[in-house]
Amino acid sequence: MAATRRELVTAAAATTIAGAAQAQPSAQGSGAQPARNVVLVHGAFADGSGWRGVHDILTARGYRVSIVQNPLTSLADDVAATRRVLDRQDGPTILVGHSWGGTVITEAGVHPKVAGLVYVSALSPDAGETTGQQYEGFVTPPVFAIDVQADGFGFLKPENFKAAFAADVSDADAAFMRDSQVPVAMAAFGAKLTQAAWRTRPSWAVIATDDQAFDQRMLRHMASRIGAKVTEVAASHAVFMSQAGVVAGVIEEAAKEASRTATAR
Repeated sequence: MAATRRELVTAAAATTIAGAAQAQPSAQGSGAQPARNVVLVHGAFADGSGWRGVHDILTARGYRVSIVQNPLTSLADDVAATRRVLDRQDGPTILVGHSWGGTVITEAGVHPKVAGLVYVSALSPDAGETTGQQYEGFVTPPVFAIDVQADGFGFLKPENFKAAFAADVSDADAAFMRDSQVPVAMAAFGAKLTQAAWRTRPSWAVIATDDQAFDQRMLRHMASRIGAKVTEVAASHAVFMSQAGVVAGVIEEAAKEASRTATAR
């Protein structure tokens, strides 16, 4: 017997409802999509080119990697530059900072696309604190000497650069970094943060055990305070270059873990 119009409408409605019910888990799971984006933030006295090794490793593994070029003119300017890149990401992102870049990602990391933070021998102040306050009670190795100019911008002293920043990279690479260093506005270290992304985002830390820019106790104290999962590696402050494989591995670990826990946030 032919179906009546009422029966056809009822059957169509039932099919639509069933289809919607099946689609619902997928819609809910969209927030748990894998973290396949990585944004890398450099620190003071450097630019983004030092991330080349980490970039190449991660892109070969299928990640979309973007590198921020901080102007190093103020905390606000560097945070704005980082947010500009985060806005361009197409999904969950691991935000990575080296040295001063740690302060930048701490402020910028509350961006809704950030799923996790990786601190690479990096600073991690709390909201209401300055970067400079992180050094209180600790002793910076004397070789890390900053030459402050009349306009308030600082360079690492050229004669100290390799020993202070890049002791375990080639002489040629260290010389190029020395000669192309980007000065930082020293006033940036006195700027108070308004956000502390590590309070709401899972964090990882890579600590270079031969780092001459920081007191080792300071690095461990900061990592402990933010509850970061720590990886220690024998390397200089330029760990992002000399141990690119280790750094990339920690970033990938963060991406995988953030993907598993995305729906819990």
